[in-house]
Amino acid sequence: MKSVIRFAALAAFALLLPSVSFSQDLIVEKKTFEMPSYTTVGGQTIKNVKIGWQSAGTLNADRSNAILITHFFSGTSHAFGKYKADEKAAGYWDAIIGPGKAIDTNKYYVISSDTLVNLSPNAPVVTTGPASINPDTGKPYGMSFPLVTMRDFVNVQKALIESLGIKKLKAVAGASMGGLQVYEWAAGYPEMVEKIIPVIAAAEPGAYLTGWLNVWAAPIMIDPKWNGGDYYGKEAPNDGLAAALKIVTLHANQWQWAEKAFGLAPAEDGKSPASAMNAKFKIEAVLDAAGKARAAASDANHFLYLVKANQTYAADISKIKAPTLMIYAPSDLVFTAEIVEQGAKKIAANGTPVQTVKLEGPNGHLLGVVAVSQAKDQIAAFLEK
Repeated sequence: MKSVIRFAALAAFALLLPSVSFSQDLIVEKKTFEMPSYTTVGGQTIKNVKIGWQSAGTLNADRSNAILITHFFSGTSHAFGKYKADEKAAGYWDAIIGPGKAIDTNKYYVISSDTLVNLSPNAPVVTTGPASINPDTGKPYGMSFPLVTMRDFVNVQKALIESLGIKKLKAVAGASMGGLQVYEWAAGYPEMVEKIIPVIAAAEPGAYLTGWLNVWAAPIMIDPKWNGGDYYGKEAPNDGLAAALKIVTLHANQWQWAEKAFGLAPAEDGKSPASAMNAKFKIEAVLDAAGKARAAASDANHFLYLVKANQTYAADISKIKAPTLMIYAPSDLVFTAEIVEQGAKKIAANGTPVQTVKLEGPNGHLLGVVAVSQAKDQIAAFLEK
């Protein structure tokens, strides 16, 4: 039971960091990129902007071999390698990034970047968002922090890329919300992107996902401790945040996963869920544990800002010209196969070469993290072309 709870506690909307290490030797460093100020798409200025990032490989002489990895909703820039040799889990895409792997760090200089309002702002670099100190007041921003969009995430990443002297990226790749950033890169800065690899992400998410994102956010906003976002220095709304992440965990998986992993087994052997109101099924206990574990390392306001950024995402598909490798999961309940395929057709209608790869398995949306290696050969071949 403990091992099952540990799995789900790391799982969520790809909250999972695989417990099996694929890279024993690749050690990476968490770095900080800073900007004195940044003006959002909405016209508001944020001072002292910081995001975390990491890299592996060597930038070639003409700086033409850089690949950017953008992360999912609950993720960080820790996409590959380890920060310490004795670290238990490598980055979430370590199965495909590293020496000799699909995204080969012997060939490419691979950069992975945090977004603004990252869900875990202190892991381990402070990422600018509502939990950050407003230099004008000396207090956390809270809900006075400007709303930010996918384009804002990309704009800060662009500043990072340019600070390294890189004028064009070999590719941009990312899963889920990272995939939305991939599309935004291709639509917003087509001259800077040679190829794109959006994984488990639709170019046009649509109203249904917008509604689901509202459902994700709801438990936070009805937690009295949220207090309209004013909780810094007080008890945080971790009950609401845990419930939100519990919803995300289930939504990111799929019914086949639930049936295969748990069925209707009780949380405690010999204690039937029918025996008392507080007697739970195993799946209930696992989801509760997953939400609580992730909430302890996350920030509720950052969660809400990420929700808004996802809800307001709208890339101009007609501007996407970069050859596209679209990887998706037919069992995905977040970005359904039909919506992904619809986006693929629209991008192809631009005259843009589009390839699609399906990930199979019972884990739904989460397959884009835990089973992305199914597409390793196609990724390697796509980058080589």
